[in-house]
Amino acid sequence: MKKIALSLVFIAVISVTGFAQKKGNTVKKGAKTPPAKVVQEAPKTEAPKLDTTKTVVKKKQKIKPKDGYAMEKELRDTASEKAFLAVIKDEDVVLTKRVWRDVDLRDTINGVLNFPKSRLIDVLLTHIRNEELTAYNPKNPTTLDDVDGFDFPLDTTEALRLANGVVNVTNNKTGTVTQVAGEFNPALFLKYRIKEDWVFDGKRGVFEPRIIAIAPLKLNDQTKEWQPVFWIAYEEARDILATKRLFNALNDSSPLSMDDFFIHRLFSSHIVKETNSGDYKVKDLITDPRLRLLESERIKKKMADMEQGLWEY
Repeated sequence: MKKIALSLVFIAVISVTGFAQKKGNTVKKGAKTPPAKVVQEAPKTEAPKLDTTKTVVKKKQKIKPKDGYAMEKELRDTASEKAFLAVIKDEDVVLTKRVWRDVDLRDTINGVLNFPKSRLIDVLLTHIRNEELTAYNPKNPTTLDDVDGFDFPLDTTEALRLANGVVNVTNNKTGTVTQVAGEFNPALFLKYRIKEDWVFDGKRGVFEPRIIAIAPLKLNDQTKEWQPVFWIAYEEARDILATKRLFNALNDSSPLSMDDFFIHRLFSSHIVKETNSGDYKVKDLITDPRLRLLESERIKKKMADMEQGLWEY
């Protein structure tokens, strides 16, 4: 009897255990199911596309190396501003004396105005051609007298024609001579004439020169005299001459300009005329070239003595 009761209890325990396991495996309706694990696939790697367009690579801007210790090219080719000149008012003028002097480029000191890269004649003609300078006729068109004022301006074509000159061409068959325009030859311009006033400024007590005009000279084959081709007002030309650098054989860094050369009196010259009652030139009064030079020095000394005579001690 006891064995039968134990058997029934054992069967009941097994049944309850099996039912509990079955109940745990069933999912109630409405219950949340845990999310399923998603296996991420590795992204597919695509082959890089070739860029058919040309890629522009910006290069680093290269700094220009310094070309030695001399002045840079921009400064070597051009000089600075105009040389300083004190203003002389009309009411301060006590005394004036006008002289004309010739500057010979065959002189060593003046040769800097005839170097290939710094020819004065090239500068003048270039700016006359560009109508930045006005050339004035050295002769009165009516009377053909020599004049050095600013009364008869020339147009650009006429000024260049006078500079180039004319050439006589002879026809061998007929024997006739015709004149044709010549070609520009800078070697013909070996002299310049300067018209200047020596002014005594009573306010400052200074007797100093002021250049009024400058003219290139050419040798007349017939008269064998040096004659002005045209006149240029120096005050008008100063702004241009101040930008034209002269070559200095002693100093490559020198900013010396053509304006400095004239204003600071670095040129060598001799006086060919002073104001006089008969409007004579030195050559009209003295035929000997050596005596003319002595007369030029006498005029220079006379002006220096004139300055001393204005002072009282």
